[in-house]
Amino acid sequence: HATESIWEALRAPGSVVVLRHSYAPGTFDPPSARLDDCSTQRNLDASGRAQARRIGEAFRQNGIAVGAVLSSPRCRCLDTARLAFGQAQSWEPLQGALNDDERRRRQLAEIRSAVEAHRGGPPLVLVTHGSVVTDLTALNIPMGAFVVLRRAADGTYTVAGQLHVE
Repeated sequence: HATESIWEALRAPGSVVVLRHSYAPGTFDPPSARLDDCSTQRNLDASGRAQARRIGEAFRQNGIAVGAVLSSPRCRCLDTARLAFGQAQSWEPLQGALNDDERRRRQLAEIRSAVEAHRGGPPLVLVTHGSVVTDLTALNIPMGAFVVLRRAADGTYTVAGQLHVE
């Protein structure tokens, strides 16, 4: 069963969860959005908050205790992380840079370095945006879905699978 193999992959030391924030209506932040003021951003609605809680519940039901939870500084990601896992550490590279190729490349390199440095222990969780998930994994996943990266013997990472918590 495909879902079971996702949880098995998460039990392996050094796995990484790349989670797209849960449901937030709309597509992008308004141009006036500011990182220091959630009210100016695109945010989770009630269904997105409930979805984030279900993500955390799915991890607990499957006996997965996560390690560090790094999040885009955008409120919809921080809220997803806190509701799902009870913690969030804001990390700038995870917010993406749709209109700045140079910054986007630099952020992706930083994220890849963090993933490669995660050699063991409980899963590292990265809560981010669809564009970053795609840049990192070549997958286009819906809001509230996550990709699990499994560490190979040679230290590289492969996609173990993805799961969408409705």
